[in-house]
Amino acid sequence: MDLDKKAYLQDMEIFRDLTPKEMAELDRITTVSSVEKGKVFYRPEEVGEVLFILKKGRVQLYRISPEGKKLVIATLGPGSIFGEMALIGQRMHNTFAEAIEDCQICVMSRTDLERLILNKPQVALRVLEITGRRLRAVEERLEDMAFKGIPARLASLLLRLAEEQGDVITGLTHQDLAEMVGTYRETATQVLNELKAQGLIDIGRKRITILDREGLQEIAEG
Repeated sequence: MDLDKKAYLQDMEIFRDLTPKEMAELDRITTVSSVEKGKVFYRPEEVGEVLFILKKGRVQLYRISPEGKKLVIATLGPGSIFGEMALIGQRMHNTFAEAIEDCQICVMSRTDLERLILNKPQVALRVLEITGRRLRAVEERLEDMAFKGIPARLASLLLRLAEEQGDVITGLTHQDLAEMVGTYRETATQVLNELKAQGLIDIGRKRITILDREGLQEIAEG
């Protein structure tokens, strides 16, 4: 087994219960790919069931409306599971997957995953844990979209990103943030400037620094 790939697989939450022998078999049946920033590596017209497990980087899942507007469904970080596999309730539903940072991704076929789950039920439990967390995050985002105004949505998003990255959030443009909360770039920029004027954040090029989490939380709950 390639040492880099072995460390890559062993470090994944979903595989942490496997024995050395099972890890060797996993190495044989999986493909580990590097995906460069900006590459769309899954499109709606692709067929066949495949599961992606994100080890490093961030991936954006989005759809294109009939009018050509981009709607971000989710932005996923390391440890996320996504793809087209009815076996575990993962569906892409006309969704594109794009690497928004350089990524490392483990790819599994339905046949290989079925075999692994039958031989190691703990893997199925890990899958349920990870997909459950993602479902809760999606539900929170949908609730924000349905019941909150743009300032509250944006404040909630910044707080979620801060949980992942710390108080300095990097790598996202105003357009990216707008698509993530379902608004226009101009509106997102206006709200960000208002948050900055209130002393809650500082804004740089593809960088937002959180200065007052409690203040943001008040707006997010408004």
